[in-house]
Parts: sequence; structure tokens; C-alpha cells
Amino acid sequence: MIDVKNIYYAYHQDDKYAVKDVSFHIESGEIFGFLGPSGAGKSTTQGILAGLLELQKGEIVIDGQSRKGMPDKAFFNRIGVGFEIPNVYKKLTGLDNLKFHARLYDRETEDPMKILDWVGLADSAKIKAGSYSKGMKQRLGFARSMLNKPDIWFLDEPTMGLDPNTANSIKKLVKRKQAEGTTIFLTTHNMFVADELCDRVGFIVDGKIEALDTPKNLKLKYGQPSVTVEHLVDGVLKAETFGMAGDDKAKLQDFIGKHDVKTIHSGEPSLEEIFVKLTGRVLE
Repeated sequence: MIDVKNIYYAYHQDDKYAVKDVSFHIESGEIFGFLGPSGAGKSTTQGILAGLLELQKGEIVIDGQSRKGMPDKAFFNRIGVGFEIPNVYKKLTGLDNLKFHARLYDRETEDPMKILDWVGLADSAKIKAGSYSKGMKQRLGFARSMLNKPDIWFLDEPTMGLDPNTANSIKKLVKRKQAEGTTIFLTTHNMFVADELCDRVGFIVDGKIEALDTPKNLKLKYGQPSVTVEHLVDGVLKAETFGMAGDDKAKLQDFIGKHDVKTIHSGEPSLEEIFVKLTGRVLE
């Protein structure tokens, strides 16, 4: 679906690249996560892919066709972009915002009221967007990004700043669109969202990809599963944690045989722990 080959980008005419020799492939219908701390190059890469920034060096191929040879209008009709900071027309109602943008596309669009209902804004459809809260504006921007039924959907921090219920609704919409065949490129520094949604993830730090695989494979390859045992000592519940490799297995079995065990819980490292281990960077 999308092949990114050795792309570079510098914001100034120098060799200080925000993105350096980045390459990856995204399958059709895949949710591909691009993960890293602020300033890592996530949004820059997304901007290049979405046509918002110039492709300075390298190549992007979509469905076997070079992006450079693809007419902009045809490309923009196919994509949706959800920005981290939503830009809405404050003097228009939420409904009129979507109606205005719907007229810009040369393809069938979703019913604006239906999308507003999907994101929980149906009751506020005829209220001016300028009076919306920050979270409501973010939801309106998200709604606009799927207005044209995009084949390729770029999402930048789609759940940031949203309450848990709204964030869950957004994640369900993302999964639903994937089930309908949409290819999704998601940039985030929220490893829990990435672990929950993404088929594969790429770790990017200082403009370079440090690792790329499924969340499960990254945790199995670089992490250490563990077992936590809760046991009683003089009537007090205490916990001990053991690894799952080598001598730790024997220690675990010996411990269970000698203590008054109440619960046993297995666990795996989080995606964030793997990120820190591989990159030496803490997410911000």
C-alpha cells in the first residue's frame, strides 16, 4: 500500500535533519503506529506522507505509484488528516464546518450529522464551534478527517486530552474504519494507545527509526515476562516477583512450595518499557 524509502527532511537549508533516512512499509488495511517523544520526527514524517511538507529526499510509493507523479487533487481526495491541534472555523457551527469541507471533495462523503453523532457532537451540531470546549474541537477535527471516507487516514494523537469514555469511542471508530479497509497511519507518544490499536509500530528517536515490529513481537524479543506471587507472612499479604527465564523458574517453583501463596499473576513488559530499553529515552 505505502512504501517509504530513505526519506529526509530539514526545516532549514542545512544538514540538521528532523527525519533521517527513514524507510518502512505499510500494508493495506493496517494500523501502523509511529511512536516517539515530542520532537522525534513523528509529525514531520506524517506531514511529508500527507503532502503537507515537501518530499526533499527519498521516495514515497502508494499502490505502486510514485507520490511525485500523482496529481495532488486525486491524492487529497483519498486521504483524511486528523491534526493534534484541531483547526476549526469558529464562526461556523459544527455542522456547517463539516458541510463546508464536504464540498471540497470530488468523491462521495459521509453524512455530516452521522459523523457528529459518532463522535458525540450531535446535540451540539448547531452551536458555533468557537464556543466548543477543547475536547469538543478535537472531536470535530477528528470527525472532519473521516468526512471523505478516506482510503488512507493520518491521525496525530487522536485521543490526547480526551476523557476516558470519549477516548474509547474514538478508538472504536478507528478499529471500525480499519475493518472497513482503511489504511491508518497513527502518530503518538502514548504507548498504551499504540499497543491497543496498532498492528505494527515503529520507534522513532531524533529522526531515525530504532525498531519496527508488532507490539507483541517487540515485547517478546526485548522484554522479560514476569510472575508476581502474593503470599502471607505472619498474617500480612506480601508480594514477590520472579522472571521467567533460567534459574528464575526454579526459584519460583521452590518459593511456591515453601510459602502460603494466595495469588499468582503473570505479566509482560509494557511497550513503553521496551521503548525506553531500546532507545534510552523517556516519553514526554
